Amino acid sequence: MDVRTSTLSNGLTVVTDQMAHLKTAALGVWVRTGSRAENPDQNGITHLLEHMAFKGTLSRTARDIAEQIEAVGGELNAATSIEHTNYYVRILAEDLPLAVDLLADILQHSTFDVDELTREKHVILQEIGAAHDAPEDQAFDLFQGTAWPDQPIGRPILGTPETVSGFSRDALNEYLASRYRGPDMVLAAAGAVDHDALVKLAEEKFGGIGKEPAEKEGPAVYKGGEKKLEKDLMEAQILIGFEGRPYKSEDYYTIQILASVLGGGMSSRLFQEVREKHGLCYAIYSFHWAFSDTGLFGIHAATSQEDIAALMPVILNELKSASETISEEEVSRSRAQIRAGLMMALESPTARAGQIARQILIHGRILTLEEISDKIEAVTAEDIRRVAQETFTSQTPTLAAVGPVKDLISA
Repeated sequence: MDVRTSTLSNGLTVVTDQMAHLKTAALGVWVRTGSRAENPDQNGITHLLEHMAFKGTLSRTARDIAEQIEAVGGELNAATSIEHTNYYVRILAEDLPLAVDLLADILQHSTFDVDELTREKHVILQEIGAAHDAPEDQAFDLFQGTAWPDQPIGRPILGTPETVSGFSRDALNEYLASRYRGPDMVLAAAGAVDHDALVKLAEEKFGGIGKEPAEKEGPAVYKGGEKKLEKDLMEAQILIGFEGRPYKSEDYYTIQILASVLGGGMSSRLFQEVREKHGLCYAIYSFHWAFSDTGLFGIHAATSQEDIAALMPVILNELKSASETISEEEVSRSRAQIRAGLMMALESPTARAGQIARQILIHGRILTLEEISDKIEAVTAEDIRRVAQETFTSQTPTLAAVGPVKDLISA
C-alpha cells in the first residue's frame, strides 16, 4: 500500500492509495453527514440532496453530467447512510481531472431547479412506496426505529412521504451549507492516482467549501422494545437485536467476530442449528452495525408462520450458549473470514477508496493493515464469551417483525 494524506486550508482531507498496477482509479467525496444529522422535519433531506446533486449545476445540465462521465467510459453514483454520504466515480487514470471537476461542481454549484426537485421528490416517494412493499426493508426500518425511538438515528434514511413532499430549494441549500464543511469531508482516491496532482486539483476545485466544522449530532440513546406489524404474507421477517459497540470501542473487533461466529456463514452456529439441524428457515444471519457512539447487534431470519413458535427458542438458546461455549476453533475460523475480507477489499480500488475515506472520518487517520490484523488476532474466545454475556443479558432486546407474526413470542 502507498497511502498518503494531505489537508487543505479549509480542512478537507485528501487521501490516496496508489495501486501502480492499475490503469483506472476510483475517486469520491465522503461527507460526515447522513440521516442522523437531520431534525424531525428534515427526515430524508440528506438522501434527497444526494439525488439532487446530479440534477444540474450552474454550468451543467443533468444530461451534461451523465453524458460527460459516460463519454469517457466512467461511472458516477452516490449513496446515503445513517452517518455518511458519498459521491464516487470510477474512471480511467487520464480522466481524473474531469472526475474531480464534476464532483466539485455538483457539491458546490448545484442549482436545485424547482422542476427537477418536483420530479425527484416524486421519484423518492415511489422509492418509499417500494420499501413499504418490501417486507424485509420494512422490518429493518421498524427494527432501527425500535432500537432508537424518536431519535434521528432511528428514522428511515428515505424519510417519510410527509417530510419529503415538504422540502424546498431553500431547505436543500441551507442543509448543504451547514453540513458540507471542509473538516467533515474527505476526497479519497485509489488506483492509478498521483497524490500531489490530486491535491493540486482539490485546492483549485474545492476551495469554496467552508472551513468551520458542522455541528455535531446529539448522542444516541438505545432503548429497545418490541414492534410487530401484521401483514398477510407467506413468510415472517424477524429481527432480534441488542445495543452493540461504537467504532472506537476496545471491543469493536470482538463483537464483529461474535457476529461472524453466530451467523456469518454456512458454518456459523445459527445457520447450522436453525437451518441445517431444525430446518426452521431458509436463511439466517447475524450482523453488527457500528456508529460513532453506539452500535446495533442483530439477527435476521425469515420463516413461515408455522415455524415461528419453534424458531425463537432455538435462536435464544444459541445466544445464551454463545456466552458459555464459544471455542477458540470457532474464533479462529471467523478471524480468517474477516482477514480474507480485508485482503480482498485491497484488490478493489472502489472498496479501498471507501475504506480509507471512512477511516479518516471515523478515526482521523488511516489504520494500517498490520494494525487491524493485530487487533483481530488479539481477540480470544474468552473475550467473545464476555462480550456475548454483556450484550445479550444486560439490556432490553429489540424485536421487530413483519408478516404473520401475531403469535410471535417476545425475545
